[in-house]
Amino acid sequence: MTPMLIDLSAPAGITLALLPEIVLTGWALILLLVIGWRHGDPDHHRWAGGFTLVGLLVALGTVLWLWRAGATPDGLPLMIALDGFRWATAAIFLIGGIAAVLLAQGYLGRERILVPEFYALVLFAMVGMLLMGGAADLIVVFLGLELMSLSVYVLAGIKRRSPQSAEAALKYFLLGAFASGFLLYGIALLYGATGTTNLQAIALQLADSEIVGRPMLALGAGMLLVGFGFKVSAVPFHMWAPDVYDGAPTPVTAYMAAAVKAAGFAALVRVALTALGDATAAWQTTVWWLAVLTMVVGNLVALAQRRLKRMLAYSSIAHAGYLLVAVAAATTQGGSAFLFYAFAYTLMTVGAFAVLAAVGRDGESDLLIDDFNGLAERRPWLSFALAVFMLSLLGFPGTAGFIGKWLILAAAVDAGQATLAVMVVGASVLSAGYYLPVIMAMYMKPSERAEVAEGARLARGGRLVVAAAAVVLLLFGVWPNRALDVARDSGRQLAVPGVIIGLPR
Repeated sequence: MTPMLIDLSAPAGITLALLPEIVLTGWALILLLVIGWRHGDPDHHRWAGGFTLVGLLVALGTVLWLWRAGATPDGLPLMIALDGFRWATAAIFLIGGIAAVLLAQGYLGRERILVPEFYALVLFAMVGMLLMGGAADLIVVFLGLELMSLSVYVLAGIKRRSPQSAEAALKYFLLGAFASGFLLYGIALLYGATGTTNLQAIALQLADSEIVGRPMLALGAGMLLVGFGFKVSAVPFHMWAPDVYDGAPTPVTAYMAAAVKAAGFAALVRVALTALGDATAAWQTTVWWLAVLTMVVGNLVALAQRRLKRMLAYSSIAHAGYLLVAVAAATTQGGSAFLFYAFAYTLMTVGAFAVLAAVGRDGESDLLIDDFNGLAERRPWLSFALAVFMLSLLGFPGTAGFIGKWLILAAAVDAGQATLAVMVVGASVLSAGYYLPVIMAMYMKPSERAEVAEGARLARGGRLVVAAAAVVLLLFGVWPNRALDVARDSGRQLAVPGVIIGLPR
């Protein structure tokens, strides 16, 4: 099939290249106009959720159309990339956003959080994510990151009657603004070292070994890692994550743990492999240690948690460590592993939080693992789905989580990072200590609080999310071929033509 060539120097070409972002932005502006005078009724809130869902589906359709048409830049991408990696990450973000909106429609009404601006903020955050995944310039990375972050700061505190939600939003905002300063200063130093902020132009500049050895480049790369480390909740930049995940409404927590984290990693992977692929000495060792610390600390602290929502928060930190292993591989094989694992992680995380929202009430922050005792007797299908999500998070064979971890291990070993691969295996074994007790509580312990199981209800959208996530995780666990091919093809497109680095791409 002949690829669709797009001239990114022409207004029409830029419009076509940014079509998904334009669709979401227009949808969000229309939504804001409507809810400005129709916002006080539960019916208006449901309408806003449905309208948002349609906008996300339309944006996903435009992404799939451009991807299928083989949209390719006619020349060097200036500010926005047109490659398989962008379309694959955009699809992951949009799937996470669609799942979060479906979950929120029933949840927000039940918890009396009748704030239709919630959905506009989801759309604006999604625009920022799409810009991060498709950025071909560090300036666009920063703009996308800030648009996403500002929206999510507000979403974390959207439950205005809750002191915990307000605390979560304030912590996230203060620490996030601090981390953004590091990121922006790192961009300035990289510009000082290379004379450009375009990712492919930086890669071409770094073909000169004299530039690679400059201290300014290493310092700029280090500051970029600090900024990205906060956004993906890597240790020691994870301090905000447990409190924010615990205090935010559960659909927001699912959105943050899945789509927001995937967006941070998408930008990090593109910057590391496309722009800094020939300067691995400036960042690879640091990412190696970040991965080790994040896996170890996340899993060890999760073992001590009895509250399920907080346990899933530390589990999210541990999974950031696994994804950092894919980055540390410094190859496009690692980029492919990231794509598959990010997709699987989005499904299993949103699914787990959806079940949590069904069983709990009033924010779910006080829901203990023991509250799931005997749940399988009264809610067998809900328990089965949660067991699938826990096993996939663990990396159990027969689930997509296992295939994703296998890809990360393969990327690490092929890149000569055997020690890091061993750490992944050890951390995964350690995680069994907090994933399996949830399954044991549901299937092997008698119910002590029958009212918890009796009150477990999911709205229609939540049921769709849980069922679809469980089925896809099992399907890709035994038949991952097509998804693997897509991930490999998309990951390979991160390489810059004409630039050769020491490690295999």
